[in-house]
Amino acid sequence: MTDFDLYQLPDEYQTLRETIREIAEKRIAPNAAEADETGQFPQASYQALRETDFHAPHIPEQYGGVGADALATVIVIEEVARACAATSLVPAVNKLGTMPLLLVGAEDLKKRYLSPVATGEAMFSYALSEPEAGSDAAAMRTRAVRDGDDWVLNGVKRWITNAGESKYYTTMAVTDPDQGSRGISAFVVEIDDAGVSFGAPEKKLGIKGSPTREVYFDNVRLPGDRMIGEPGTGLRTALATLDHTRITIAAQALGIAQGALDYALGYVQERKQFGKAIAEFQGLQFMLADMAMKLEAARQLTYVAAAKSERGDADLTFFGAAAKCFASDAAMEITTDAVQLLGGYGYVKDYPVERMMRDAKITQIYEGTNQIQRLVMARHLLPRKS
Repeated sequence: MTDFDLYQLPDEYQTLRETIREIAEKRIAPNAAEADETGQFPQASYQALRETDFHAPHIPEQYGGVGADALATVIVIEEVARACAATSLVPAVNKLGTMPLLLVGAEDLKKRYLSPVATGEAMFSYALSEPEAGSDAAAMRTRAVRDGDDWVLNGVKRWITNAGESKYYTTMAVTDPDQGSRGISAFVVEIDDAGVSFGAPEKKLGIKGSPTREVYFDNVRLPGDRMIGEPGTGLRTALATLDHTRITIAAQALGIAQGALDYALGYVQERKQFGKAIAEFQGLQFMLADMAMKLEAARQLTYVAAAKSERGDADLTFFGAAAKCFASDAAMEITTDAVQLLGGYGYVKDYPVERMMRDAKITQIYEGTNQIQRLVMARHLLPRKS
């Protein structure tokens, strides 16, 4: 084989990166510190994404979107996260919330809910986790009981990203308690549905500009056509969704790590100690080399996983988990080293690397902890026992 273009990102993706990076640097990065300090959703950054069609680039063209493929969406999230991790959750969570509809939703449901997301009129969140059902999603207690043609929803969801800001919520609930994991179904809930309310924003370590809240359902009546897919397929849909969207968390981790490395590289070339730039000290050069090496390895794994997501490859489950796990672990290491390279300056809020280190931590936790990712990978590798 002589086609070495196989290992080179096509020009259109390079152009996309340049475009979104310019937008992120000019219109998103200036808002990042304030969003972190105040814990307020960065409306100006969201507006910048909406005006340039980067708020939900994955929505297909037939629903009014730009139809970006999985790799293009990864690059968008990566570049936004390089500027502001909290803002990168706009395109990432829009994909997370809408992926169940794209996978198994009825056509009229897709038209009704994907089009407002495509135009930026609405955001979509994903309500799976509960106070007693995190990694063990099948233990959820939220119930939906049939009442004629409707369903009546009661329960609590926890750790819901962009809760209160999003207009729509993909929500998993038990519809047949006797069927265990096969008795869970998925629904679209609207923020204005009677009986929907929210808890106070969580006081978090990082990504403070993206609100995380509990969502409460108190006798929420849902029309039957709000169900996503067939009854009892909700958990299967949820897991299939995560196969695709764990890659977006890997992308977020890449962006955070790249932002920290870029800042550290600039700093060590300017900072002088003992009469010369600290970049000239071999010990620091080794740190920088390791940071860049881990980042590039994570990027290649993430891009391969994105390609597998687009094709729907059979080994997507393994690669999605591997990309998320490896990239987030790398991001935590790289951002921690960036703080170390800045010394005391890295530990204060006058410099962005401490924010990046705090933001990186969540990428090891949400959409499945990295311990769960390793279980997913191991189960893919090992034969199943009958």
